[in-house]
Amino acid sequence: MNAYGLWLLALVNAAFFIFFALSFFRPRTRTDWRSLGAFSAFVVALFAEMYGFPLTIYLLAGWLQSRFPGLDPYSHEAGHLWHTLLGLKGDPHFDAFHILSQVLIFGGFALIAAGWDSLYRAQKQGALATAGPYRLVRHPQYDGFALIMTGFLLQWPTLLTLVMYPVLVIMYVRLARREDREVAATFGPAYEAWAAGTPAFFPSLAALFRKSEPREA
Repeated sequence: MNAYGLWLLALVNAAFFIFFALSFFRPRTRTDWRSLGAFSAFVVALFAEMYGFPLTIYLLAGWLQSRFPGLDPYSHEAGHLWHTLLGLKGDPHFDAFHILSQVLIFGGFALIAAGWDSLYRAQKQGALATAGPYRLVRHPQYDGFALIMTGFLLQWPTLLTLVMYPVLVIMYVRLARREDREVAATFGPAYEAWAAGTPAFFPSLAALFRKSEPREA
């Protein structure tokens, strides 16, 4: 257990990522704060196990030792479960899962930041946000949160975050649908025209290769 019990480190890491999400997302409405709060709960649960008490490793310790003789299940390296379960060699911080996780986490924050910037510019003009990432999807910031959580699951999966992940995704989908109704009520035909060619979460090939951005209206 020497690799754990580092509660101060868990607190610092959780605060760091929550602060980054707060600075990029910049919540204003009650819905925004609910989105950030759900993401924050996921991050706290993750780092509590990564550095505090490894509940997942504790529950799987007997099976891991029988499956991988000689493995110290309470070493920090063993906490990178995909690396351990697939029998990968070398430093887990440099395997494909960890590298991909970093790409997803960085990309998620970049998407949230770009989405907020586009939304802020449109709100200042009293217009519908259709530029930047809103050219491709209607809810880029929720996509950003999903990318970050997916990245963390690739890097350090835990039983609690694996359970929380689909719950949070469903919550974001419901929030997105409610936002669609609210924006439709505000912008009417402009929203309907934009939504007709812009998917909610997954960009279409037509949107990806679209040469010009639609005019914000």
